[in-house]
Parts: sequence; C-alpha cells; structure tokens
Amino acid sequence: MLTDQVYTVCKKIPQGKVTTHKEIAKALNTKAYQAIDQALKRNPYAPEVPCHRVVSSTGNLHGFKGKRNGKAIEEKKYLLKKEGIEIKNNKIDLKKYLFSFH
Repeated sequence: MLTDQVYTVCKKIPQGKVTTHKEIAKALNTKAYQAIDQALKRNPYAPEVPCHRVVSSTGNLHGFKGKRNGKAIEEKKYLLKKEGIEIKNNKIDLKKYLFSFH
C-alpha cells in the first residue's frame, strides 16, 4: 500500500534535512502526489515518521497535520528549527537543506 511506502521513505529523511513531496514521489516511482500528501497528513507515527521534514518543492512549509497555517505550522517551524534548519519568510533554502533519496 502506498501509505506504508510513504512512511518507510519518510523515515529515511535525516534530522536537519527536508525533502519534498516530489522527491518522495520519485523515490516511490509514482506521480500520486495527492496520495502522498494524504498519507503524510494522516501520519499516526509521528515523530518516528518525521512528516514535519516534508515541504513543497519551492521550499515553502506547505502544511502540517492537515493545516496550512496556525498552530500546526508554528509547531512544524518549531520542530524544524530545533533540528537546526533555518526558516526565512516561511521558506527553507532547498539548496542547503534538501535531502534527495537518489
């Protein structure tokens, strides 16, 4: 099932790095971006499956726990900053922090 595969891949994102939905899709050889997003949104295994480390392909924080703003995004920012990731204007420099599975 794709959901389990998403969680398995997500576990590989090291602390202090982020990845994108697109990178996860490439790693799984799929274009089911919405299914990936839904799996991450419903992640029951956090923080063992670090879905807070998944951002948009532009570096925007995107969403967390099914929310795009408010307390959930503040929590995502907190978790990423705690891991040493710099966030400027709700964006992460992917040249510096991107983790690719290939």
